[in-house]
Amino acid sequence: MDTRARKLERKATGLTILVALQALACGFFVVDLAGDVIAEGIGTHLVIEGFAAAALLVAVVLGAVQVRGLIASARRDEIAVAAGQGALADLISLRFEEWQLTAAEADVALFALKGCDIAEIAALRGSAAGTVRAQLTRAYAKAGVTSQSELIALFLEDLIAVPPRGNAASLA
Repeated sequence: MDTRARKLERKATGLTILVALQALACGFFVVDLAGDVIAEGIGTHLVIEGFAAAALLVAVVLGAVQVRGLIASARRDEIAVAAGQGALADLISLRFEEWQLTAAEADVALFALKGCDIAEIAALRGSAAGTVRAQLTRAYAKAGVTSQSELIALFLEDLIAVPPRGNAASLA
């Protein structure tokens, strides 16, 4: 389980505990109200206390429903992010295969997509900067681009959906 999923689970547990404590408080007030009604009968003070207990009960129920919905939404978002990451990985593999990159060219191109410069890639791969520069040049040529930013732009174009005409304002 990754860090984001653990954070989500901790938040869900914390919110569940909070709603449970609110439910216990609500139960206490309802029992106290019932005892007061039995002992004293119904009076103005107890009617007001009854409305407050009812409002607390409604708030606890609505809070529990809201928390459940937020947790479900967060889980759906996690799944969507994971699917997006998988789709990008699939797209990268497909393009690298189309361009017939060698393993070394694909490796340096992937580091370039991640934003690494030549010196960083050379250090990560344990190779000379000149070797990395040559491999990147060949990868760029096979992709039909001349720079790292153009390579990144190729993948962004494939991932960004173009809205129908007239909806350009929705991107802002």
